Amino acid sequence: MEYMLNLVRRHKAGEPVGIHAVCSAHPLVIEAAMEVAAAAGQPVLIEATSNQVNQDGGYTGMTPGAFHAFVHGIADRVGLARERVLLGGDHLGPNAWQDQSAGEAMAKADVLIEQYVTAGFRKIHLDCSMSCAGDPVPLRDDVVAARAARLCTVAERAWQAAGGEAPVYVVGTEVPVPGGAHEDLEELSVTTPEAAARTMASHRSAFAAAGLDAAWPRVVGLVVQPGVEFDHHKVIDFQPERAVGLSRMIEGVPTLVYEAHSTDYQTPANLAALVAGHFAILKVGPGATFALRETLWALADIEAAMAGDGKGCGFKDTVLDVMRAEPEYWRKYYDNDPRRARFDQQYSLSDRIRYYWPHPAIQAAQARLLASLEREAPPLTLLSQYLPAQYEAVREGRVRNRPVDLLKEGVARVLRQYMNACTTDACTAGAATRELEACQS
Repeated sequence: MEYMLNLVRRHKAGEPVGIHAVCSAHPLVIEAAMEVAAAAGQPVLIEATSNQVNQDGGYTGMTPGAFHAFVHGIADRVGLARERVLLGGDHLGPNAWQDQSAGEAMAKADVLIEQYVTAGFRKIHLDCSMSCAGDPVPLRDDVVAARAARLCTVAERAWQAAGGEAPVYVVGTEVPVPGGAHEDLEELSVTTPEAAARTMASHRSAFAAAGLDAAWPRVVGLVVQPGVEFDHHKVIDFQPERAVGLSRMIEGVPTLVYEAHSTDYQTPANLAALVAGHFAILKVGPGATFALRETLWALADIEAAMAGDGKGCGFKDTVLDVMRAEPEYWRKYYDNDPRRARFDQQYSLSDRIRYYWPHPAIQAAQARLLASLEREAPPLTLLSQYLPAQYEAVREGRVRNRPVDLLKEGVARVLRQYMNACTTDACTAGAATRELEACQS
């Protein structure tokens, strides 16, 4: 992916530029991300995780090929040229099959990688940091690196068979848990420069041993822990002074930047500081769908107020009833007390509710909610009460007072913070556009 290689070159040359990866399969989140990128003159990077999308369908029911078609379909609807859509795979490895032996899980990871690359994904996060059944906990760096090199070999073979741009890779052993921490957090240990250097060296050695010298210059990102995370109700904010040594270490490596996971809910200033500290790839997922849920909840309150009975179509109750009846996606994470669980189902920053949006009953309830607000637009007084940011955008003529537009604006407000942190000015946006066109010509 020549665009990513050029981005890293620009960053290493001193430009405080980066890119954010939107890790979501929700169509409205993806659509909002595309509209934000188009307005900024930037490409959009959409990533699927191995739990969301895999050869068995993942929790979205989509294979890599189906997700590729799904995202491109949204781009066509939005009017964003397909070549401006960059696709990445997140946590690609044995993550979805950790309960199986390493041999079984890695065989499935081979298939996963092959399908992602064949489908057109060109930013590949090789994540073999998790222990499988029978493995020691934690795995040694050399074991993680050897497994990553194995998957890279599969990816290179799949790319050569499929053609197109060469993939770029992200590696690392200090990988945050996908979707945020499961336990309450007070403070995090920042990866030491020495640990980051060892991780990099172990992967470089494993790639060389696997005959992947030609692929190593396309390893653009190293996942480390800069000291950012979130649990159910707290955010651990980035403190640049704690990561100074880590930031300095990567300055001597000409082809690599850091990839920061779990940056959801960081402040705009923190996001900009991360990019300035060479955490130039920022991942966001639950933060975007949390904003979607906030907006849906507000629209449900608006609709209930307009109905005059305080209930309206009962959208919230439908969602929570489904979650109570089908607890698979939240039971391991939330308190067993029914009142506490009901609170966390709605308001936890880990946003386990995002797994339920595709449910047929919830989709039907959402359609009723949006149709009701489409028939009768919310009065400005209720927008001011429940969605003050959207109220201002409507008053200024930037957003239409329609439910889908209000929903997308809720997500876009979050994603614009990432876009602003990753771009320096309008000249940079123009340069990015020219680079992308040049890479694909």
